[in-house]
Amino acid sequence: MFQVTLLQNAGVPVVKALADAAVSNILLAGCCLLVFNNLRYYLPKKEKYLYVLLMGSALGGIWLLLVKLILKALYQKDVAYIQLLQQSSSIRLAAAFLMIVCFTVIGILWFSQKKQQEENERRIAMEQLAAEAELNKLRQQLQPHFLFNSLNSISALTGQQPEKARHMIQQLSDFLRGTIRNESRQLVSLQEELDYLQLYLDIEKVRFGHRLQTRIDCEEAAEPLQIPSLLLQPLVENAIKFGLYDTVGDVEILIAAKNNNGMLEVTVQNPYDAATSVSSNGTGFGLASIKRRLFLLYGRQDLLQIKK
Repeated sequence: MFQVTLLQNAGVPVVKALADAAVSNILLAGCCLLVFNNLRYYLPKKEKYLYVLLMGSALGGIWLLLVKLILKALYQKDVAYIQLLQQSSSIRLAAAFLMIVCFTVIGILWFSQKKQQEENERRIAMEQLAAEAELNKLRQQLQPHFLFNSLNSISALTGQQPEKARHMIQQLSDFLRGTIRNESRQLVSLQEELDYLQLYLDIEKVRFGHRLQTRIDCEEAAEPLQIPSLLLQPLVENAIKFGLYDTVGDVEILIAAKNNNGMLEVTVQNPYDAATSVSSNGTGFGLASIKRRLFLLYGRQDLLQIKK
């Protein structure tokens, strides 16, 4: 409407003013769409300022040439209008240049932001894949240590107590089947984790006999809460190792769980006697891997606490 008003004030009839505005704006819209489509496939980086100036100048010049050719063809007999068209060329070119430059800048900002967003999403997806791969690796690395110990115990029992050896093989089979079932799940309910842990404890009781006693105290309100799958087994294995090696006589391992205002709090406790305790020869891999798993899942370093 602004262009139509200016042309009317210059003495151009309303029909010609509308035609002039329609031709000018349609062609200008086409130039802007051309810029937008070009930016979709090519986004300038260091040379973006030069790109903006070149696009504005080149498309502005092409736009003015097409406008003049079309309007002269339509109104070639109107000498006064053709003269006005020629005189307003510089103003038209400047307006078209500014419009195309503004649209080009907006397009660059839009596609740059969109590209950055896609890169961020891709980076987050890669970090998640890396974290999941590391989590799977940590879980798989914990199993061989326990498996080797169990196979050694089975080997020792085969000659002396074959019935116990067969029973232990069956328990080990059930335990490994549970490992495979939970391998693709990051989180399980505490009840599921405790059921799986009981399979492990049954195997350990065959290994260590009457010396190993276990007690599980779990609040009913804590049973449905979620816990990383296969998390408790290495903790309990660690407790059994240091509980049995550092003390004499029977040993009781306590696993307690409670719902602490919606947060799951699990305690694994083994006997400790400062007089008979010896320094650990372990690598610390089990506890370190648990800390790493908890950090990858929850982004916190304080979820595993060790106390004497």
